[in-house]
This record gives sequence, C-alpha cells and structure tokens, in this order.
Amino acid sequence: MTDQDVLNNARYIFTTGRMIHDRIMRISTGACLSTAKADRFGELSAPQMNMLMMIRVRETVSVTELAALLNVSPPSVSTMVDRLVERGLLTRTPSEQDRRKVVIRVSLEALEEIARVEVMILGAFVELVEGVGPDTTKKWCEVLEQIKQVLEKK
Repeated sequence: MTDQDVLNNARYIFTTGRMIHDRIMRISTGACLSTAKADRFGELSAPQMNMLMMIRVRETVSVTELAALLNVSPPSVSTMVDRLVERGLLTRTPSEQDRRKVVIRVSLEALEEIARVEVMILGAFVELVEGVGPDTTKKWCEVLEQIKQVLEKK
C-alpha cells in the first residue's frame, strides 16, 4: 500500500467516523432537548455531552483523570464540571480512599435521562447494523476489536 493509499484510507475512515459521531450528537442533542427537564439538559454543548458520557461510562473520575481523558487542562475541566454540577447533572464528593481527592459522578437523576439518550443512540446503531447486514456487521465488529486493541496499547 502506498503512502497515498494510506492517506486516502485514513481520510475515508475519519470522514465516515465523523458522520457516525455527528449522527450520535444529533440524537443526543435531540433527546436532551425533548426531555421534560430541559432546564438541566437543554443547550448542552458537544464537549459537555461528551464529558457526561465519558463520566457515565467510567462511573467515577477525578478532575485530573478527566482532563487527561479529554486532553484539556484541569482548570478547563473544573469549570465545565462546575457548570454541570450547577445544572444537577454531576456531583462532586470526597473520595473514600483519599479525602484530598474529589470524585466526580453523574447525578442519580441525570443517570435516568442519560440511559434514555443511550437507548436512542443504540437504536441508531441497530438501524446501521440492520442496514449493512449480518456479514458486514461481523466484519465491522472484528475490525473494531482490532482497533480497540491498538487503542488500549496507547
């Protein structure tokens, strides 16, 4: 494979991945805006939604860990966390293992709404899986497993 082929393939993967990401963000934003608790979820920025989902998956994180995961500075993360705490989406609590450390979690109330958003996102992936068929889905999962392994090494 030539350098140009590698670049073209990388561009295609990036562009298609971006399309999937954009669709997920549209679904997430639409779900959040349609919720009865729009004052809490309404007008969340993409980075804020990304942060919520990242914390949701990990269950608990510190500001430092979250900054590293998001590749932004701890003060920036702290500001974003403050805003989401004010909206009732996140909580800050002292760590049980180290009282100097603060643990960030998604609030119990927000977990219910996020679960609803995740069901909608999963529905979009079900449509994709049905659209591409079982053979392509199997190949897709095999490729994603290889990608996951490479990413976990980094």
